[in-house]
Amino acid sequence: MSADEAAYSNYVVYGPDVNCTLALCPAELSVYQYQPTLPGNICFLVFFAIAMIIHLAIGLKWRTWFFVICMFWGCVSEMIGYGGRIMLHYNPFTFTGFLIQIICITLGPTWFAAAIYITLYKIILYLGPQHARFPPKAYYWIFIPCDILSLLLQSVGGALSSTSEGSSNAAVNVSIAGLSFQVFTLLVFITLTLEYAWRWQRARRATGVKEPLSRPFKIFVAFLSAATLLILIRCIYRIDELSEGYSGPLIHNEGLFIGLEGVMVLVAVYCLIIAHPGPVFQGFDDEKALRQGSAGADLERKHSETA
Repeated sequence: MSADEAAYSNYVVYGPDVNCTLALCPAELSVYQYQPTLPGNICFLVFFAIAMIIHLAIGLKWRTWFFVICMFWGCVSEMIGYGGRIMLHYNPFTFTGFLIQIICITLGPTWFAAAIYITLYKIILYLGPQHARFPPKAYYWIFIPCDILSLLLQSVGGALSSTSEGSSNAAVNVSIAGLSFQVFTLLVFITLTLEYAWRWQRARRATGVKEPLSRPFKIFVAFLSAATLLILIRCIYRIDELSEGYSGPLIHNEGLFIGLEGVMVLVAVYCLIIAHPGPVFQGFDDEKALRQGSAGADLERKHSETA
């Protein structure tokens, strides 16, 4: 123990009984070993609030209830989380602020992933469920429960953090398990999406269909893909960040956190504004597509003729 550390040996720097403040201890003794930036965290809070309002407006207009509920709670979670980081700016030792941000910022992207998963179901119905390997609703019932399990694991990790004194890695390990399962689910989602696209393209070639996809649909898919990849990158970063617990080098690097957590998720949320399912699937009848199989392909062909 260094002389500087010995000078603060009577203070508790982490946990429910923390008694350090900036007036008594340097920020380097806190969990993150830095004082979170105030302007950066305010900007994230404001931009997530703006995104939430836009998603609510679009969702209410197009009545995309599941999608908008997921986006709403995801944005709320992010806003609360960055509120917790603002608390850490004023006192890097506040255990309440630490818990708020570690739980809410970790859970936010799980809601966004759920919104993304439901769109594969819509895309399959739209382009033709006859091309899918599994019944369209099977995709829905595969990914949403997996997302819920990931959410529960990360919630348990956060709950364990609330009782940890910093000597146990149980909370970190459970959170990593939740994040790892989220990455696994995203990779399976990407694989099945690409597999469906291949089967759909192969069927088009076999039947001689040459009509191009409409421009709005291409834009929708492009931004949906970007949002998926951004959330995947963020989850991989968070796993690496927590791999050495609260003492690893990545968790002490605010620049990486801002770039690979905050920016990645924020850009993904704004990508999902452009990739909102309401406008591109307007007038589409899910039940008709399930009954007729090719109804979505017929509607897409009509859109391509008018685009």
